Amino acid sequence: MRFIFRLAVLLSITAAAVAAGFIWWSQQPIALKQTGVEFRVPAGSSLRGALRQINAAGIPVQGDLFVLLARWQGKSGAIKAGTYATDAGETPLSLLDKLATGRVSQASITLIEGWTFSQFRARLDAHPRLQHDSKGLSEAQLIARLGLPLRSLEGRLLPDTYLFDKDSSDLDVLARAVGNMQRQIDEAWSQRPPGLPYRSPDEALIMASIIEKETGREEDRTQVAAVFVNRLRIGMRLQTDPTVIYGLGENFNGNLRKIHLQTDTPYNTYTRAGLPPTPIAMPGLASIRAAFAPAASDAFYFVARGDGSSQFSRTLDEHNRAVNKYQRGGK
Repeated sequence: MRFIFRLAVLLSITAAAVAAGFIWWSQQPIALKQTGVEFRVPAGSSLRGALRQINAAGIPVQGDLFVLLARWQGKSGAIKAGTYATDAGETPLSLLDKLATGRVSQASITLIEGWTFSQFRARLDAHPRLQHDSKGLSEAQLIARLGLPLRSLEGRLLPDTYLFDKDSSDLDVLARAVGNMQRQIDEAWSQRPPGLPYRSPDEALIMASIIEKETGREEDRTQVAAVFVNRLRIGMRLQTDPTVIYGLGENFNGNLRKIHLQTDTPYNTYTRAGLPPTPIAMPGLASIRAAFAPAASDAFYFVARGDGSSQFSRTLDEHNRAVNKYQRGGK
């Protein structure tokens, strides 16, 4: 009996020592050659599959012990796909928690207010941490791939800084940007005040894009919106240079001339009444808000003062005097 008792005590002590050693191991920093080492866990990977990616990246984690740790923590089936990076002092336990909670290593890309879709697409194509699944697709093919009921993506992406899991698809970023813009427009449309001359949310988005290109000055946005809204209400042509420039496309060399204003295109608001057929850029939130809440103004004209601000006028005579003063050096 004494032998059995002693054996039981010895086994208990051994088990406790093993358990203590296991816990100690799980909390010790992994012997990394450097921090920030990245590895990617493909979608559908098992714990063993994730371990293969970890070891292949040069991260020395003991596989059997790591599997045992995951089972003990109840996380062996909770591994999330994505790209991960090791931190200073990374332990097996912290690495497991990272995999189970999906704390992936992120990158970012910024869509600037006033950019065209082609400009943003070029930024996407050049980003080193995206999978370029949209490469080679025409705009129509891209729209179909995203499953969107749209004819064009111009103006349809909300300017913002987008964080994403490194090595994720550029299609995911595009879909998020489109969804964010649609939510903003739908919300603004549902809360719009009465009397605005837009027949649809799309027309409001087009107006917001024109405001975005006409001024970057916060104080002037609602005034610019008022001018264009006032013109739409009476059927007066918008006569805005940014739409003409957009319609010229690659033929525009940076110098807008009188012949350009007289050359008809679907985007020439000097030759055609109403709004152009699509947005001409990606409007930011401030321009969207201005399109839905123009200033209470009876102005129909504005001209740049040369300092970034604009002079607004009610009549053509007032406008001509402002043009003479600010554009031609008159008094």
